[in-house]
Amino acid sequence: MNQPGKITDEGLARLRSRIGEQISVSEPPYLTEVTRDAIRHWAWATGDRNPLYLDENHARASRHGGLIAPPTMLYGFDRLSIGYRGGLPGVHSMFGGTWWRWRRAPKLGERVRAEVIFKDLEEFPSRFANRMFKQISEIRWVTESGDEIASSEAWGMRTERQTAQEKGKYKSLEFKPLTPEQIEEVKADYQRETCRGATPLFWDDVNVDDQVPEIVRGPYSATSAVAFEQAWGGLFVWAHGYWYDFLSRHPAAGITNDMGVPEPPEAVHWDPQLARSVGVPHAYDYGPERISWLATMLTNWIGDHGDLVELYTEIRRFNMIGDITRCQSKVIEKSTAEDGRGHVKLEVKAIDQRGEMTAKGWAVVALPKKNGN
Repeated sequence: MNQPGKITDEGLARLRSRIGEQISVSEPPYLTEVTRDAIRHWAWATGDRNPLYLDENHARASRHGGLIAPPTMLYGFDRLSIGYRGGLPGVHSMFGGTWWRWRRAPKLGERVRAEVIFKDLEEFPSRFANRMFKQISEIRWVTESGDEIASSEAWGMRTERQTAQEKGKYKSLEFKPLTPEQIEEVKADYQRETCRGATPLFWDDVNVDDQVPEIVRGPYSATSAVAFEQAWGGLFVWAHGYWYDFLSRHPAAGITNDMGVPEPPEAVHWDPQLARSVGVPHAYDYGPERISWLATMLTNWIGDHGDLVELYTEIRRFNMIGDITRCQSKVIEKSTAEDGRGHVKLEVKAIDQRGEMTAKGWAVVALPKKNGN
């Protein structure tokens, strides 16, 4: 028998029976077309100032011939783009990460849809909760003509809310208000952030152990969460009658707040009390935000002539209200692809102001060579 909020063997068996199925939801996707507004809103929400996304004259003069979208904006084209995590009613779901593989950039005016396959369910040991499962999806993004732009593997972690609250993994974490000096340092870091733009970065000039220029994001706030919701659309962000229609179809999605109002699970991103109810000491960011920040660091570095080919990121810790994130990367390998372009593999990570690594992974970028490839 299903027990909302609990991971049961019966619930797991029912969920595993769906492995290999294509998954869809009845609610329409937030984005269906790569528009100027969607591109701009994504850039604003993630702090991306790349002129390929924002300056039509610059983009028209580039090899792309017009505006393109930030690579991770594809998250907005399906509510399941961060991985299918249904099948266990009331069991809390946390985004775990994505392994992106891009064939090319999404272009202005393209209509895009996602195809989501439920791939696997793996049990993991957890200090955070009693039982924890990694729920994995395989996703393809295709245009109306069937052209595949990108594919990804995305996963989420399923944990019991009450158990996570009782275990209190983050119990000893200290929260200190940021000082005016810290805020000034962040401002200065933002002013130093640059995008290479039309100046080529050649594969020949890149060496193993080279450091990619660091970027900062934050301090994180409820406003940051709202800005990202405006760009991404979220999973359960509905209002008024639309929300209660959704609840009638998915009653386990509502979590009652201190005023007796059912809130979506996503409210953990702006409601500290709800976040504490799932074992996290403060409201926290969306994992896809941090992945987008890491992508921005890399596209800033490679400029108009480079391509982000792969980005694998694991979300390791929560990035909470007040946290400052520094995105860092260094070159770990060089190779030549079949098309003759130079490939560079890098490690990537996100570090908070406590020195904790909140996300880690690796990336592959393609760069031009001086011999013309």
